[in-house]
Amino acid sequence: MGWLQKLSAGLSKTRDAVTGQFDRLLGRAADPALLDELEVALISADLGLPVVERVMEQLRAQMRGGNFSSADKVRELLRQSVLDILLPTQSVSIDRLVAQSPRPFVILAVGVNGVGKTTTIAKLTQRFRHEGKSPLLVAGDTFRAGAIDQLQVWADRIQVDVIRHRPGADPAAVAYDGMTAAKARGSDVVLIDTAGRLHTKTNLMEELRKIRRVVAHECQGAPHEVLLVLDATVGQNAIAQARQFHEAVGVTGIALTKLDGTARGGIVVAIADTLKIPVRLIGVGEAAEDLQDFDAKAFVEALF
Repeated sequence: MGWLQKLSAGLSKTRDAVTGQFDRLLGRAADPALLDELEVALISADLGLPVVERVMEQLRAQMRGGNFSSADKVRELLRQSVLDILLPTQSVSIDRLVAQSPRPFVILAVGVNGVGKTTTIAKLTQRFRHEGKSPLLVAGDTFRAGAIDQLQVWADRIQVDVIRHRPGADPAAVAYDGMTAAKARGSDVVLIDTAGRLHTKTNLMEELRKIRRVVAHECQGAPHEVLLVLDATVGQNAIAQARQFHEAVGVTGIALTKLDGTARGGIVVAIADTLKIPVRLIGVGEAAEDLQDFDAKAFVEALF
């Protein structure tokens, strides 16, 4: 199965919720009852209430003006409305950011427990390696010995170095050593893993700020990318997570994982509309190639 097919399969839950309505309503006039049913479907798909209300107002206005009379036209207007929301937040790829920046390019990965930060970092590292770059991993999640070991396993598999301390060490000290090593070795990219933390834990968020300050002191402009990894299956809670992390450390890009058919993919639209933070990457499976740059048009085509 190709990646676009996996993306389409991963968005099946959302597509069934939304476009399933169209399949049942084709040939029926676009009456108020149809729009009410569609509104419920959009809300259930996690597009977010502000997006749904705005889209539905556009649809109702066009219906009052007599500009359409079929479910097909409703579908096309909805498709264009979603694309209009996503396109402004589609930014340059991670690869281009790295190419345009001085070395080392520093990526600070943040997010709550269980979203797939370490795996996402490893997949990115593998991509950089295949492109001929020299990445360096930094095991900043010192709270869990298992996290350090997991990153080491990935590093061994990809054949890259990892800077690590003992469990319980100061994460900022690990980040400092990582930056020192990267400059000494001429690394192209530094990828810093951090401990999963609830976005509501003030002391842990302050620790992230400390890591950011240390990295910035060691390299001008760093971190060049604060990548927030979000689990698509958590729905609207992802927006609360993104908002808190953004306020704490200034998120510059989002990697959305686990779009594997169990998630309501409309959350991508809600995030883009609410936070205006670029969605850089989306993951639709476990393999390295299943993590791809976000493409708004491809996403909308798979969604509808």
